[in-house]
Amino acid sequence: MTCEDRNTYAALFHSLAEPTRLALLEHLVSGEHRVRDLVDHMHLAQSTVSKHLACLRDCGLVTMRIEGRSSWFSLAEPARLADLVEAADALLSASGVSPSSSAP
Repeated sequence: MTCEDRNTYAALFHSLAEPTRLALLEHLVSGEHRVRDLVDHMHLAQSTVSKHLACLRDCGLVTMRIEGRSSWFSLAEPARLADLVEAADALLSASGVSPSSSAP
């Protein structure tokens, strides 16, 4: 693995290391949402939600499309994200740590 590869992996895991970003991903499992919908659901400032979505978008976990004046966000690879969460659950279980509930 090259240094660039490690940096890419680190960015991905960094994006998943924040509970608010995990909650956003979990909510996006239900489908595409506008930023305004996510702000209302998360009860956070628009700037906070936008900052987290930018991080998730930068590492390829979410995609964005523009429709009029609205930005719509969705999971880029829902099945692969579900596989990753399943693998994380298995790793946590194997290490004796059991999450109380699964993210995305």
